[in-house]
Amino acid sequence: MTRKRTLILLAAGGSAALLLAAWGFQYLGGMAPCKLCIWQRYPHGAAVLLGVLAFAFPGVRLLPLLGAAAAAATSGIGVYHAGVERGLWEGPSSCTSGSISGLSAEELMEQIMAAPLVRCDDIPWEMFGLSMAGWNALLSAGLVLVWLAAWRARCPY
Repeated sequence: MTRKRTLILLAAGGSAALLLAAWGFQYLGGMAPCKLCIWQRYPHGAAVLLGVLAFAFPGVRLLPLLGAAAAAATSGIGVYHAGVERGLWEGPSSCTSGSISGLSAEELMEQIMAAPLVRCDDIPWEMFGLSMAGWNALLSAGLVLVWLAAWRARCPY
């Protein structure tokens, strides 16, 4: 197998592994995903599909660049989500809770009833100080580099 195909397999396989891990946390670990968690999954799916195409057609130089863009997109969403979790910035209003200061009991009850089932600003799991969103951001940034290495690798034909 050529170096280019090996890198493509590694990059697409990395996205597939991260998707499988997310589904494992969801279906085996019982951790329902929030809206931002779901958003992080779409680019991984695209990267896996692009990997299949790039593996089958290694001479098409655009495919690894598109794979790198997909990995960069999920990494960016992961950084955004990790920032929401840490309170560095606000997340989507449909995914986080608002301030309760100055609310009447009735307004507070309305906010509670309208709150999402799974909030984006909660950290359900972390390891070494990084949440799942943080790990996705970090590992996906690494996948960007692998995709770019695949793009730079020469095709044997």
